[in-house]
Amino acid sequence: MEENKERIIQTDEGKEHGQTKCPKCGSTEIALNPKTEKLRCLFCRNEFEPEKFEEMETDIEHLEGEIIGSGAADIQTDADNQIVTLKCSSCGAEVVIDTATQTQARCHWCRNILSLNKQICNGAVPDAVLPFKVNKKEAKECIEQFVGKRQLFAHPKFKEEFTADNVMGVYLPYMVIDTNAHASFGGQGEIESRQYTRKENDKEKTYYDAKLYNVDREFDLGIEGLTVESSQDKLDVHSRDRTNNIINSIMPFDTENCVRWNANYLHGYTSEKRDVNVDQLSPVVQKQCEEIAKDRVNETISQYDRGVRWDSRNLVFKGRQWKSAYLPIWLYSFQEEKNDQKIIHYVAVNARTKETMGSIPVYKPKLLLFSAVIELVGLIAALILHFTVFDQGQWYPWLLLLSGFIYYLVIHNKYRNSSAVHHYVKETKCKVSNIEKQDTFIKERTGLDSPAIEGANNC
Repeated sequence: MEENKERIIQTDEGKEHGQTKCPKCGSTEIALNPKTEKLRCLFCRNEFEPEKFEEMETDIEHLEGEIIGSGAADIQTDADNQIVTLKCSSCGAEVVIDTATQTQARCHWCRNILSLNKQICNGAVPDAVLPFKVNKKEAKECIEQFVGKRQLFAHPKFKEEFTADNVMGVYLPYMVIDTNAHASFGGQGEIESRQYTRKENDKEKTYYDAKLYNVDREFDLGIEGLTVESSQDKLDVHSRDRTNNIINSIMPFDTENCVRWNANYLHGYTSEKRDVNVDQLSPVVQKQCEEIAKDRVNETISQYDRGVRWDSRNLVFKGRQWKSAYLPIWLYSFQEEKNDQKIIHYVAVNARTKETMGSIPVYKPKLLLFSAVIELVGLIAALILHFTVFDQGQWYPWLLLLSGFIYYLVIHNKYRNSSAVHHYVKETKCKVSNIEKQDTFIKERTGLDSPAIEGANNC
C-alpha cells in the first residue's frame, strides 16, 4: 500500500475534555450498569443509551489504503503528554490528571468529576470501548469454579492466599483490525489412485500410486475484527515471568458492539494504556492474516488426500483499518516465587462471554509423589501382564511404564495451561470471495513409498 493512501479518521469529533453530565439531573456521578450495558446516573438512577461507534468504514470488501482511527495514531513519548490540566466548568478550578494511571479526576473544590474525552497523543484514550457485561459476582463464580477443580496439586501458599474477592475489573488495550486482501497460492497436490503391498525380504511393504496436479488458488479475503493486544507486555504470550497466554486465550470479544469512547465506562474499573504503534503490530497482523488465508484455502483442496505442497504463498493488502479499543476482563493474579524468580499467574474471565482460563501454581513435590506411585503401579501391572497374559517376547505391557510420566504431564498442563492461546484462525470473522481455482493434471506417479506428497505443508 502506498504511503499517500494513509488516512486518519478523527473519532473524537465533537468531544471536549471536562464534565460529562447526566442529561436528566446534571450530575457528573455516572457509571456503567453491566446488566443493561448502559450508563447510569448514580444520583437520579437515570440510564441513557451509549453512543454507538460509527466513525470507521463498514464496507470491508472495498477498503483501500491504510485507515487509522485517531485513537490508534502513533504515540509520542514526551513525558509532558502524561499530564493534562483541565479547567472545571462549574467552579473554574484547574484539575490535573496523570493519564498514565487515570482518565478521570474529581474537582477538589466543587467535587464534580472531570473526564478526558478527547484523544491525547500517549495512547491513554482509545477510539472505542467495549462495556463490561459480566458483573463481579458472576466473575467470582467463574474463577472459584475454575480454581476449585484444581485444588489437589495447587501450591499451599496459593490455596492459603486465594480469595476471588481480589478479582479486578480491567480494561486492556487492543487494536481491532479489518483488512481487505488478495491471496494467491501455487503448488502441487496428489490424489491417491491405488494402494498395494509388495513382499520384500519376507516383509510386506505398502506402496501408493497417485495423480499429480498443479494447484493454483486466488481469492479476495475480507477479515473483520482481528484483535491483537496493543500492550508490549501482553504481546509476549510466551513470557517466562508471567502467564500472558492466559489473557490471550479468552478472546474473541464481540468487538462489533464497541461504543464511542466515554471515560465513565471506566468508573469503578482499572485500565492499562496502549504503548505500541501500528507499524510495530503490522508484522503480527501480517502473520495472522496469512494463517487465516491458508486455513481458508485448505477448505478448497479436500480432494487432495495425499496433501498439497504450496511452493508459493502471497497475501497483499488492498486496504487495512485500525482502531484502538479498551476491552473488558476480570483478572485475578498470584505471584509465585520459584528459584529466586517471580512468576505471575493469571486467572482471567472474558467480561463479555464468561470464557475463563487460568494458570494455577503447581506444588511439584506432591505431584511427583503421586506420579511415582502411579509409575510403581504401572510397573507392577506391566510385570504381571508380561508373565501371565502376553508372550514374553511382546513389548505391549511395558507401555504401562509411561503411566507416571503421562499423569505428570496431563496434570501439569491442566494447572498451567501453557498451550492455551486465542485460536484466531478459526474464531476471526472473514469472508472469501472471487475465488479462482485451477487444477492441472501433470502425470500419474507409481511405486511411491510415502502416504503423503513430499513436502506437504497444507496442514
